Amino acid sequence: MRFLTAAALALSVCLQGAGLALASDEPDLIFKKSTVWKFLTPDHKLATYAIDDPLVDGVACHFTVPEKGGVSGWLGVAEEVSDVSLACRQVGPVTIKENFEQGEEMFRQRRSLVFKKMQIVRGCDTKRNVLVYLVYSDKLIEGSPKNSTSTVPLMPWGDQQPPKCADYLDD
Repeated sequence: MRFLTAAALALSVCLQGAGLALASDEPDLIFKKSTVWKFLTPDHKLATYAIDDPLVDGVACHFTVPEKGGVSGWLGVAEEVSDVSLACRQVGPVTIKENFEQGEEMFRQRRSLVFKKMQIVRGCDTKRNVLVYLVYSDKLIEGSPKNSTSTVPLMPWGDQQPPKCADYLDD
């Protein structure tokens, strides 16, 4: 039993180290708020992050996810719940860098040690010229119906006219 505990701890340290190496690819942490106090281990928290759409300059998304505390959260082996909220906004002049497909992945984050991930995908409402963002969680075996949607109407910014998202859709 001690061997398994030591192996789990070593694996957790390796995975956390790998996560630090990819920190530049991670969203920006805005703040965390404790929701459940834990004695001698990290509290359960809600964490709010910001991420810029890598394909669309001038659009940013903010999302809030629960983060488990306790021993499993501290070791990085907790399976996080699927509750995620999402808000995306135009924050400057919009430039779409290249074509994309409806439902194309914009961001992905691991939500358990192996099987669960959260994804933000992007689409285009061609009739209204609106970018549509959807966040959801899935698992290898079964997904979650919990999701959140946010929209970004493409509007003029200063004297710059917005692009038509329909012009950038792959068929």
